[in-house]
Amino acid sequence: MQSLQFALPTVLVDIPRNPVYAIGMPLVLGSLSGYPTSSVVKGPWYKALKKPALNPPRATFGIVWPVLYASMGYASHLAVKAYDANLSPTSRVDAYSGLKLYYIQLGMNLAWTPIFFGLKKKGLALVDIVSLVGTVFWMTAMLHGPTGGRSTYLLAPYCLWLSFATYLNTSFWWNNRTKTELKKD
Repeated sequence: MQSLQFALPTVLVDIPRNPVYAIGMPLVLGSLSGYPTSSVVKGPWYKALKKPALNPPRATFGIVWPVLYASMGYASHLAVKAYDANLSPTSRVDAYSGLKLYYIQLGMNLAWTPIFFGLKKKGLALVDIVSLVGTVFWMTAMLHGPTGGRSTYLLAPYCLWLSFATYLNTSFWWNNRTKTELKKD
């Protein structure tokens, strides 16, 4: 696969070398990103939205996301281990490119909640999540070879959940596209 033409700062390669840091970083950042959500979903803006037909209970998100953040974090650990191992040049490039995609997708992931719940921009959040899904599928494919498929087992549930989350975001946008927004909660 083609590599991405930029270098990661050394610290972003060093963090996932330690599995505790690799798992902890997305868990902490995801928690910080999602923290304000609970007050918004209890407020008038979210309550006034027409929900998707398959909208899961709120508690589902607090169970699913920590597992997904831990899994993606450990996949980043596997990526850097594959990068550090004595691999073919192609596998080394794929592992490094997969690690780059990891950080790109993490940024898009962390941006989604403030866009959807903070700015209340369902359409912009939809653009973000569609880009996120494409990046995560690309990352999963890129890391499959260098990690011997182990990262794919960790990232497949994330791919599935993001596909479902895209349905949710699309439904929120479509079901409420003509509604005048309540901007304050």
